[in-house]
Amino acid sequence: MLRVGDGGWRGVVGPEDAGRGAGLATWRAWMSVRLMQIVWCIVILHGILTIMSAQYHRLLDPPPGSFFLFGVRGVGKSTWARTRLQGATRFDLLDERLHHELLAEPGAFGDALRALPEGATVVVDEVQRLPSLLNEVHRAIEERGQRFALLGSSARKLKTAGTNLLAGRALWRTLHPLTPTELGGDFDLERVLRYGTIPLVWIDDDPGERLRAYVDLYLREEIRAEALVRNLEGFARFLPVAGVLHAQTVSVSSLARDAGVARTTAHGYLDILEDTLLATRLPAFEARLRVRERRHPKLYWVDPGLARAVKGQHGPLALEERGALFEGWVLSLLRAYGEVRPLFDDIRYWASPNVEVDFVLRRGREYVAIEVKASQRVDARRLSGLRAIGELEGVVRRVLVHPGRLQRVTEDGVEVWPVATFIERLASGSLWPGG
Repeated sequence: MLRVGDGGWRGVVGPEDAGRGAGLATWRAWMSVRLMQIVWCIVILHGILTIMSAQYHRLLDPPPGSFFLFGVRGVGKSTWARTRLQGATRFDLLDERLHHELLAEPGAFGDALRALPEGATVVVDEVQRLPSLLNEVHRAIEERGQRFALLGSSARKLKTAGTNLLAGRALWRTLHPLTPTELGGDFDLERVLRYGTIPLVWIDDDPGERLRAYVDLYLREEIRAEALVRNLEGFARFLPVAGVLHAQTVSVSSLARDAGVARTTAHGYLDILEDTLLATRLPAFEARLRVRERRHPKLYWVDPGLARAVKGQHGPLALEERGALFEGWVLSLLRAYGEVRPLFDDIRYWASPNVEVDFVLRRGREYVAIEVKASQRVDARRLSGLRAIGELEGVVRRVLVHPGRLQRVTEDGVEVWPVATFIERLASGSLWPGG
């Protein structure tokens, strides 16, 4: 006899219920979902053990107080917590027995917290599976001064009405795929653009096959098991279309038409990609330097390997995909290094019909403009966007990042950086003039 929670069927369900209205179909569907969760747990456990053996030191330090830590599946949140929060009491909600116990009796979580010393550190893994536990977390922070690390691979359920988000008592942090600084001597740009740097994939003996399994398990586990969409077939058609749009502006109407779904459905699917931390929409910057400036957001997957995998591309890199993959990876670096030090207050892109700048970083009233080119050849045509945005008041640096070795400064002040220089600047916190 098994009690099923709010993710699907309710009540007590067992094989003997077939004659009492529950039906074998319901039982089989339930078992299918749970089996996929078991498979995912095995995959994650294997990844944790392998990642721990790889011993990549992550840049993110634990905040002094309580915090949420989000990141895609397999990015290393659990491993990070084990190594950086040693001695913490851990509640793993991927443990089905624990999940069901706390689902049936949420008050038991509060009892367990009261049994811990005041000021104890507590890790709750996959907290999005039981958002109601946050009420007890809130109480424990207030009454017992306990510190919480709340790990999750999706923020969707936490955004629902009535969820206690701790009223500012916990910071929000994101763990990103591995950066060049973290990879050290293992960094290889060609491999990064082909497979990405999600640790679960990066350390695998067959990263291409792991990416295939990752996308399949994402559809089955994260989407179906958590009941995020009603039409899994429609979402499966949507994913490769969204993959093609990596590093491109997104028209929801066109996306819906290409995926064969309603416009409102496509908009909801984009929200799911963001809430499950797989993609982000970069808003347009209104510089008001041109009459017709683009306003649609651009879509970026958080990892180049994922952007390729959802399209079914697993072979060697094609020339035509390098530009988008390199650009998206640079954005992921800006966001990852920006998580560990204050690099910028805001990041957007700027485009008019004839010129574009990939990223416009704002800090206070100052701006740094960054253009990304996958070609090792840098000529005047590739600098047109950076030259145009130089008219904007407050622009203190204009940079073109490319994968070659040439570093120079043009007569009008545009800086041309090899990717190695860009990485050094990010790691040292000297992206802005004067450090």
